Amino acid sequence: MPDTTPAAPSPQSNRPLGPVFIISATLIAAIALCGVIAPEAVGRVFNTAQGWILSRLGWFYLLSVAGFVFFVLYLALSSHGTVRLGPNHSEPDFSYGSWFAMLFSAGMGIGLVFFGVAEPVTHFTKPPVGDAATVEAAREAMRITFFHWGIHAWAIYAVVGLSLAYFGFRHGLPLTIRSALYPLIGERIHGPIGQAIDIFAVLGTVFGVATSLGLGVLQINAGLSHLTGLPSSTLVQIALIAAITGMATISVVMGLDAGIRRISEFNMVVAVVLLIFVAVVGPTVFLLQALVQNIGGYIDHFFERSFMLYAYEPNDWIAGWTLFYWAWWISWSPFVGMFIARISRGRTIREFVLGVLFVPTGFTFIWMTVFGNTAISLQLSGATTAVSEAVATSVPLALFAFLEQFPFATLSSALATLLVVTFFITSADSAALVIDTITAGGAEDAPVWRRVFWALISGLIAAVLLSAGGLQSLQTATIASALPFTFVMLVICYGLLKALRTEALRRSIQYASPARIAPEQGWQRQLHGILHHPSHAEVLRYLAEVATPALEAVCEELRRRGVDTAMRREEERVGLAAMAGTADEFRYGLRARGYALPSFAYFERGTHATARDRYFRAEVFLSEGGQDYDMMGQPREALIADVLAQYERHIAYRQAAGRVGV
Repeated sequence: MPDTTPAAPSPQSNRPLGPVFIISATLIAAIALCGVIAPEAVGRVFNTAQGWILSRLGWFYLLSVAGFVFFVLYLALSSHGTVRLGPNHSEPDFSYGSWFAMLFSAGMGIGLVFFGVAEPVTHFTKPPVGDAATVEAAREAMRITFFHWGIHAWAIYAVVGLSLAYFGFRHGLPLTIRSALYPLIGERIHGPIGQAIDIFAVLGTVFGVATSLGLGVLQINAGLSHLTGLPSSTLVQIALIAAITGMATISVVMGLDAGIRRISEFNMVVAVVLLIFVAVVGPTVFLLQALVQNIGGYIDHFFERSFMLYAYEPNDWIAGWTLFYWAWWISWSPFVGMFIARISRGRTIREFVLGVLFVPTGFTFIWMTVFGNTAISLQLSGATTAVSEAVATSVPLALFAFLEQFPFATLSSALATLLVVTFFITSADSAALVIDTITAGGAEDAPVWRRVFWALISGLIAAVLLSAGGLQSLQTATIASALPFTFVMLVICYGLLKALRTEALRRSIQYASPARIAPEQGWQRQLHGILHHPSHAEVLRYLAEVATPALEAVCEELRRRGVDTAMRREEERVGLAAMAGTADEFRYGLRARGYALPSFAYFERGTHATARDRYFRAEVFLSEGGQDYDMMGQPREALIADVLAQYERHIAYRQAAGRVGV
């Protein structure tokens, strides 16, 4: 139970810049400065780094991502899946419908618009193995595309999001990456090791977001060139980055609700309209058939693709596609992970994993089928080769060459350009909020200028990478920046698993039944306790007149026996904390919690009862959250007995944990 003593508020502007902010900003500024002064040299450095990573560690990327998939599926299907992301008594902040809608929104982005047509057509015309532009090449192209955009990507996000939600909401640690290391290094997460972890997360996020912004501005430039004749050049693209980053900065200043939420809702509407338009004017029945077959092909080749490195047919394809995607998803994982963590408080681990893996993936599969299969069918049917020719000459132009094959091409191209612009804005401002939270140590009330700073930095890095070599430089920077954070994610998995095993050990020692009313109190009193539904005032009176004196007595006795113990009081809860701030800390409390009155109990309230009536319980909660049993009406001695029983279980747990080393 948190200490209720209010801390003196400090103005945001007076909060000092932490080492994570200073070191991250310095490193990124140094890279940006080198890119401005010597863009060709920066491009060579990134290319050299990519070559070394792919020749030596490509297997490591592939094996790590496959491990993330199996890890999160294991957590969902094991007994750990019932653990709630928050206290035991917490409830989800959002209904399933709202939660699915936000996960659906998180599954969209610049990447889907950029690669929705280009990737399937590229694999169709230039497959990694086999003949090009055949029916088999079409099947293989969609299998590869589904693999790159399937549950592997969301397993990466799930690892980070699950760790943030578990340690942040269930254990009250800062909502930053370093918190996942708490089971391994304890309070040292607040020192240099934890700061280094957060710095890796910031660097990876900045380069990952910069890659997305770079891809986005390439496509915006292509769209404006297609619509208005604006030339496609690095200078124009940098000007576009500056203009749209300025819009993102305005969105950041407006805040999460007024800025990001409204723009996100708008771009979701535009995306769905564009999707429906292509599905209706395209080969609709074929697309429905292809979607079913594509999913089957994805499942059938899931394991083979998860470990496919083309070791027997060496080529550069794996670096430009699969390994680039895995690195891109890893670099984005702090950003997307924090978003899905924030909207998932109160969910169980099983709900979280299954929802995160399959809801966005389902929409992504629909998008890729509608755009990718339609583009491939245009060439297979002999209608046109314009799309594949556009992909060969300019990947950003592929979407607009595709839309040119259907009615209302100018309108649909304008919608596509607008969609990329709005995705650019939401990516930049959302990433600025996430990076600012990490650099502020999990605080969400940092000054606005810091969020503006990170929005501008993301745009600057995107401009530098484009100057240093365009799309190739973006890809190489992503692969290089994601490498250190891959190691961090593996440690995160180990820390999360260790924490869950520790919690499982605690649950195995505890038993749920509370102390019962003493027999001499009579069965009539027990029946009254079963049938009576106390009001809010009754529970508050019980907390003040029975629970508080009983806990004070226990607290005094523990102190007398040398155990540092303190009372904790809030408006609707009371409790005690023994050995606070240590690994052996024990907390016991009661809180007033309301419930809707069941219909069978209305007769107790008379003829004026309504469905809005509520009753209250004095529920027990411990360090790990609510225990879902009620002590209302229990006498002083029964309450003390329950405190001592829970304390005894806590001591037994600590002893067992010491023996097994958790």
